[in-house]
Amino acid sequence: MASPLPPGLYLVGTPIGNLEDITLRALRILRDATHILAEDTRHTRRLLDRYGLTTPMISCHKFNERARVEEMLRRIHAGESLALVTDAGMPGLSDPGARAASAVRAANLPVTVIPGPTALTAAIALCGISQGRGFLFDGFLDHKTAARRRRLRQLADTPLPVVFYESTHRILKLLDEVEEELGPDRQMFIARELTKKFEQVLTGSPGDLRAHFATHSRKGEFVVILLPA
Repeated sequence: MASPLPPGLYLVGTPIGNLEDITLRALRILRDATHILAEDTRHTRRLLDRYGLTTPMISCHKFNERARVEEMLRRIHAGESLALVTDAGMPGLSDPGARAASAVRAANLPVTVIPGPTALTAAIALCGISQGRGFLFDGFLDHKTAARRRRLRQLADTPLPVVFYESTHRILKLLDEVEEELGPDRQMFIARELTKKFEQVLTGSPGDLRAHFATHSRKGEFVVILLPA
């Protein structure tokens, strides 16, 4: 059966944790699309099952996105409507989607965005530091120690809050690096497991935060905001 949606690529924002954080428009697009391009089909299946959606899925992640582009173009030319989602948040921010959007747009085919939540904007709102003056989003720091430390030194005097994403495995390493490269008094804001059951927000120096995580859980996903010096 033909999709009621016009042919094109639809970038759909999905919940970052709480499955109730999805828009009515996003549910409609996911229901009516010909196929859903999903970063992890098993993860997206939980969202679809929650809302009784049965749209067929195609795997599209950072390791195969380049190869999927030609298939996307063929499908759209054939009249299909493709919804692209990542495991959480907005496609193309720190997740797959940017290459697909660029390629489809370059082919003069429609690309539509269906906005949704992001850990980035949720953390900025919780922190209360931006106040309309902006911020710098730097994504995930390099895994290599030398590159991480060099980037922190480059950002040391940035007059805006700097936002990072960090994993449970490297959060203590980041606190050590900030303390050693930017000083023990540099203030940081950390949000862990945003919108989930064990959501947590903390503010303090690297030493304060390290002491906390020495005796408390550091499982989950982190948003770290480096406050201006």
